Amino acid sequence: MTSGNLTDTEQAVLDEIEEQDVDFLRLQFTDILGTVKNVSVPARQAEKAFTEGIYFDGSSIEGFVRIQESDMRLKPDPDTFAVLPWRQKEESAAARMICDVYDTSTGEPFEGDPRRVLKNALDRADEMGYTVNAAPEPEFFLFEEDEDGRATTKTNDAGGYFDLAPKDLASDVRRDIIYGLEEMGFEVEASHHEVAEGQHEINFTYDDALTTADNVGTFRTVVRAIAAQHDLHATFMPKPIPRINGSGMHTHLSLFTEDGENAFHDEDDEFDLSDEAHSFLAGILEHAPAITAISNPTVNSYKRLVPGYEAPVYVAWSDRNRSALIRKPAARTPSASRVEARFPDPSCNPYLAFAALIHAGLDGIENDLDCPDPVRENIYEFDEEKREEYGIDTLPSNLGEAVEALEEDEVIYDALGDHVAPKFVEAKEQEFEDYLVDVSDWELDRYLETF
Repeated sequence: MTSGNLTDTEQAVLDEIEEQDVDFLRLQFTDILGTVKNVSVPARQAEKAFTEGIYFDGSSIEGFVRIQESDMRLKPDPDTFAVLPWRQKEESAAARMICDVYDTSTGEPFEGDPRRVLKNALDRADEMGYTVNAAPEPEFFLFEEDEDGRATTKTNDAGGYFDLAPKDLASDVRRDIIYGLEEMGFEVEASHHEVAEGQHEINFTYDDALTTADNVGTFRTVVRAIAAQHDLHATFMPKPIPRINGSGMHTHLSLFTEDGENAFHDEDDEFDLSDEAHSFLAGILEHAPAITAISNPTVNSYKRLVPGYEAPVYVAWSDRNRSALIRKPAARTPSASRVEARFPDPSCNPYLAFAALIHAGLDGIENDLDCPDPVRENIYEFDEEKREEYGIDTLPSNLGEAVEALEEDEVIYDALGDHVAPKFVEAKEQEFEDYLVDVSDWELDRYLETF
């Protein structure tokens, strides 16, 4: 398959489709809530997808367009081509490409596309002379399925932090997940059992922020698919089991200059952080309450963000302990200097969450925000009076408060764009209202026979 209208990368994809005997292509994108969507087309449509795009009805996608303006166009990014590992043993293979969404009426990128929202943030960084690298640490639980194949909350192991078999019965599952990720181009750094029973973490190497956001969506898809092959259900729900640790997605961020130098590193600083890094960090702290609506976007997210379960709730930073919202990890080389936002969770839309964090940090740099001193003590042990003495605020305690903070924060609200911001707020307000009028099993167990 050859065409003079294709780039070298696009032509290479067509060649690989032929070599790998790929039969179907999944053209993937996400709605504003971060749910992965796909349009499947025969592989013979690949060239058309590159040159013309593939049309679809955007009115059925959460937060996209109204019914009267529903025609949208998918333009695949050839750099994201990957053969799906769980289909390779069949007679023909399936592959996926992640797409940008275009508005057919204008021919321009659709501003309601979360991938476009992140690209806008990266454009702002580029105008300031920076590229952005990111590395997330998404945690997840593996649960057994019932006889009908439905998810339970029964873990298939009794392992703890860094445990080995026989307690860590899911080590084989993690191994197969790692193999699947590597087949899709991931470079996996480490995997281990997390603190809670049934909880796991697989870390992959940092990359530019757009590639990393793409990888988060791919990671969740691969984990779920391969877990299902083992008759297990993988969930990225932040707090599926009460009174134990929840799942986070700690996100490491750094800026690099046009000449390839790490803009966050300064060996003359006590913490090896440059002035830009301190201001970037201060920007995230300044806008943290609003960011949580995006980085912790579900009612359940705030069951994780409570004191006592290793999740950060206090707006502070530290170079030593993990009770603060932001941590400065140890760096072996200048290129590794970075900041770690510890509050996001894996239920977030990674494109929107990264965009919010980047805009907040860049706002800190543009306004030369002063970074507070690090808190080296365990903030979990502070009482309210001591937190006030240190000037430490807390994150919103529920989704409703977080959405209110988002609406009041012009920087973070505007970071989502004129299309996504009101749609996102509307969806999250409705979610919180639905939660408020519901009656939980806890309430029935506690009150039904008492009153």
